Amino acid sequence: TWFSSSVMPFSRYENMFLSLWEFFYGHFFRFWMKWVLRQMTGKCELQRIFDTYGGAQRTYRIENSLTYSKSKVLHNATRVAESDLDRCIVDIMKEKKICPEKDSSFQICMRTCLLQITGYRQLYHDVENVRKKPYDSANAQHEKLLLKLWSLLMPTKKLKARISKQWADIGFQGDDPKTDFRGMGILGLINLVYFSENYTSEAHQILSRSNHPNLLKSEALKLHLYNFVPGVPTMEHFHQFYCYLVYEFDKFWLEEEPESIMYFNLYREKFHERIKGLLMDCNAVLTLKT
Repeated sequence: TWFSSSVMPFSRYENMFLSLWEFFYGHFFRFWMKWVLRQMTGKCELQRIFDTYGGAQRTYRIENSLTYSKSKVLHNATRVAESDLDRCIVDIMKEKKICPEKDSSFQICMRTCLLQITGYRQLYHDVENVRKKPYDSANAQHEKLLLKLWSLLMPTKKLKARISKQWADIGFQGDDPKTDFRGMGILGLINLVYFSENYTSEAHQILSRSNHPNLLKSEALKLHLYNFVPGVPTMEHFHQFYCYLVYEFDKFWLEEEPESIMYFNLYREKFHERIKGLLMDCNAVLTLKT
């Protein structure tokens, strides 16, 4: 149609313009802007960020500055091992000609930011590694964890058999719960046990799961973790966020009053969008309050 043929060229030109802008900004404008500001303030971009921002905004901007730097010392800093952190910071200060006596807080601030940045990367890999492990009924540890979940959620009711219709009482779809962990692997079970063990009274009211690892992969969790964790984000912090999601989804489900369980996916996506919106706030700290 005329409409579609007239819109498509505009879209192509728009994308071309954005690509050109990103190229020129990254290769020319950004460099000269940084040079001018350094002459005016006597400080490099990293120092200016520390002076201007706090919390998640500070770490996020430091991460971007390091990532897009042409300096290998700065660029590689986002992947440095914790044991090499102090040496890396010294190298950054030499590279940017930062005098420790004149800017005594730089090392402390940079160390905190690098712990958060590298910790987030490591956390993502740790979570993914656990998620990729399928539930194995031949694995004694997996089976023990599953039975522990039952005892936490149904402390007064004995499980009559490993494969039983009783599993439906705590939200599983079939007689054998292992089939419900296909998408999340053993991580789904670990999350449920963690929640049931640490928030037992809340867990007795809530028997549902969440697709939260997508939030980690898409980096939506960065601002929350950078605000919430002063150092290295760990699986413990990830589990705590899972507990927050499960608890909040239960409240959301009750507030929405869906007609039936058949609308679960629809409301799950609606909830997911709500959480993503909250996580866009640079001051985001999403924790379970009971």
